[in-house]
Amino acid sequence: MITKEKIDELVKKYENSEFIWADPVSLPHRFTDKKDIEIAGFISSLVAYGSRKVFVKKLDELFNMAENEPYNFITNFEPGIIGDFNYRFGKTDDFIEIFSIMKELYNKDGGLEELFKYGYNQGKIFKTVTDYFYSRAGEKAGQGFYFMIPDPDKGGAMKRMCMFLRWMVRKPPVDFGIWDFMPASELLIPLDVHVGRISREMGLLTRNSNDFKAVLELTEKLRTLDSNDPVKYDFAMFGYGVSNN
Repeated sequence: MITKEKIDELVKKYENSEFIWADPVSLPHRFTDKKDIEIAGFISSLVAYGSRKVFVKKLDELFNMAENEPYNFITNFEPGIIGDFNYRFGKTDDFIEIFSIMKELYNKDGGLEELFKYGYNQGKIFKTVTDYFYSRAGEKAGQGFYFMIPDPDKGGAMKRMCMFLRWMVRKPPVDFGIWDFMPASELLIPLDVHVGRISREMGLLTRNSNDFKAVLELTEKLRTLDSNDPVKYDFAMFGYGVSNN
């Protein structure tokens, strides 16, 4: 197993603004207003799967359509604005459903921070977010809608939701630290195939499946390295992968 000293060195090396360009977090870093950041971050996290080069290009296209004003785009959203925008599983109708629900969320229910905060206080943060979107989804919501807004009851890793929360809660320079309703100590590691493979190579994860049980196991292991900020080791895994390829 990799030593704490070595993994802390990797965090120090890779948790800095020089590496933001290589991560989807670079997209919300284009903005300075809090609501622009959280909306851009949420949308970016939904689309952060598949080829990084391709989804960054698609998000560029979307934010250009939004005239680089995510909050204004969402609060005044009309379906015709996005034309036939799509990305892999997410078809045009899926994005229309998501953006329309986000419009209601911001115009009537306080926005993403209030929704996630309410879920956190209820002890079921991801389920609360999913229920909000699912209960408002229309008949046109298809596979892409339910892929981008996954159901935590199905046992998946909830990687993109965990990643979005990391962005919002952890402090800069890479993350934003604009939400303070929960401590960084309670964040969960964003787990995908790459992080799963690297964490097993590092001796941090024994479970073979990249599911939510693996998320809990890995996060608990990382808390033994830093109980206050376990997901900072996301950067170490990125760095370990870079330095060993």
